[in-house]
Amino acid sequence: MRITCPHCGARDVQEFNYLGAADPKRPEGIAAPEAQMFEYVYLRDNPRGDHNELWYHAAGCRAWLIVTRNTLTHSISSVRTAKSTRGAAA
Repeated sequence: MRITCPHCGARDVQEFNYLGAADPKRPEGIAAPEAQMFEYVYLRDNPRGDHNELWYHAAGCRAWLIVTRNTLTHSISSVRTAKSTRGAAA
């Protein structure tokens, strides 16, 4: 599998570290209920089809990326920096 880094171009997947789903939202503060924290830490969906994932370009520019990948075919439809996505949401 090859991931096209916005900074470095197309690279082999071995240059990247996979973190997991890019969508989970961390519960707010220490006052969050224990059940809510348990769900955030341990329970994850296993979607079929397009899925947003966090990848770290460890052997390259060290950027955090959000990769939209189809979990059935492994085809990648988009790659963007996590920093640019965070700025768009703010």
